[in-house]
Amino acid sequence: MAKEYTAEIVIVGGSLGGCAAAIGAAKIGKNVILTEETAWIGGQLTNQGVPPDEHPWIEEYGCTGLYRTFRNKVRDYYKRNFPLYEHAMETERLNPGSAIVSKLSHEPRTALAVLYEMMAPYIHNGRLQILSKHKLEAAYVDGDDVRTVTVQDLETGERRHIHGIYFLDATDIGELLPLSGTEYVTGAESQSQTGEPHALEGEADPLDMQAVTHVFAIDYVEGEDYTIVKPDQYEFWKEYKPDFWPVKLLHWDGVYPHNHERRTFSLFPDGKHFSLWEYRRIIDEKHFLPGTQFQDITTVNWQQNDYFLGTVFEVDEKSREKHLEAARQLSLSLLYWMQTEAPRRGGGYGYPGLRLRPDILGTQDGLAMKPYIRESRRIKAEFTVLEQHISKEIRGNLGAEKFRDSVGIGSYGVDLHPSTGNRHYIDFAGLPFQIPLGSMIPIRMNNLIPACKNIGVTHITNGCYRLHPVEWNIGEVAGYLAAYAIEKQTTPRQVYENESILEDFQRLLTNNGVQLEWPVHH
Repeated sequence: MAKEYTAEIVIVGGSLGGCAAAIGAAKIGKNVILTEETAWIGGQLTNQGVPPDEHPWIEEYGCTGLYRTFRNKVRDYYKRNFPLYEHAMETERLNPGSAIVSKLSHEPRTALAVLYEMMAPYIHNGRLQILSKHKLEAAYVDGDDVRTVTVQDLETGERRHIHGIYFLDATDIGELLPLSGTEYVTGAESQSQTGEPHALEGEADPLDMQAVTHVFAIDYVEGEDYTIVKPDQYEFWKEYKPDFWPVKLLHWDGVYPHNHERRTFSLFPDGKHFSLWEYRRIIDEKHFLPGTQFQDITTVNWQQNDYFLGTVFEVDEKSREKHLEAARQLSLSLLYWMQTEAPRRGGGYGYPGLRLRPDILGTQDGLAMKPYIRESRRIKAEFTVLEQHISKEIRGNLGAEKFRDSVGIGSYGVDLHPSTGNRHYIDFAGLPFQIPLGSMIPIRMNNLIPACKNIGVTHITNGCYRLHPVEWNIGEVAGYLAAYAIEKQTTPRQVYENESILEDFQRLLTNNGVQLEWPVHH
């Protein structure tokens, strides 16, 4: 017999957006059930092993109040619990990993601890229930409304039917959309569909999606040998050279994304080249007191392990498994190549002292629980954000399009990794933008709300709406929107369409620390 559960708001997927939605909805008094397939909630920050990727102004403005609380708590976690040098303790904006990519690079386990700390009041008073290791199986729909979802407990095999008033899809690939019959888009649109200069010139291609990356964590112990067993697909990956790439993929050379020119990386800092070690480092040993056994740890999410030979959803199970395994094999092959055959700066080959750190990612094999998926199924929305709304090249000094229905802000360059359509990087300047509520309203469904990368954006604009602070903002707003609709006995569509209801909802957002526009001087 399946167990029956009921909540006002059911969040399917414990992604970063899902976590923000749960905190937001519970904070303003709603009962929430959050389901997650893996052992860890937190999505790209935790079970995918990707430290925050943010815009340059993140320390001053450009995120929600709750996201800022999260960032402050991460720093506080290190200062409270770790043997830091005094200079690190006194650094207000401590960056635990001193990474190139982020002002706040830190371990996935820390993000997990902080998310649970932020959720603690609601978990403890029973308002928020988290079902981890529960996989979405089915959705039951009545007309244009979802009534129930079924998840399976991956440990016991038991099924749970979860009934709710609102259902938020916070999965990284929009898993609830096909199961509920919600209209959605995947892959790359055509120029004739969207008018976007960077869209495909010919036909749209629903299976042309950005690379996925199976992240892993390593440290380095000089003089030791931690060489892994040779991966099954190593011979293939060692020789693999994409048509559009200047060299083999397993190489210290790569490209500049914006102009595709060849560039040389170094593994460790050498004063001349971009250091891959420092790129996404999550622990910088220089912050930690000597003798405490803390040493540098970095996460590997590089050009060299971007996997784009096939898509991992919208295909049959056999193809999906094949590509997920190939992405794993690419990452393991990169590590094995670095340990055995990679040219060393001072001569010789291989760094056998590179050591996989499974403990960092909570897995047996040392790889993240899930691959990092940059692009999701996207709802067909009342409004879709296009390149024309956010491109610096198109809009120049006008700034990004101003939306009357703004529910948040974000900023990032438009950054699309090589794609399964065998296309190169698409990388160009975007403008600091707003998140329009219309992009969160499905064209037909009444009580399903997207809560992460699955909003009404295109293949192109997903390239700047997919990063950590924006996904958090989308999720948090989805939680507030469902709570508001229940409280006021209205619907998300009415909030979007009715000016006075919209203004009332925007006041709720502002009162809860959501910024609706960029500062004037920006």
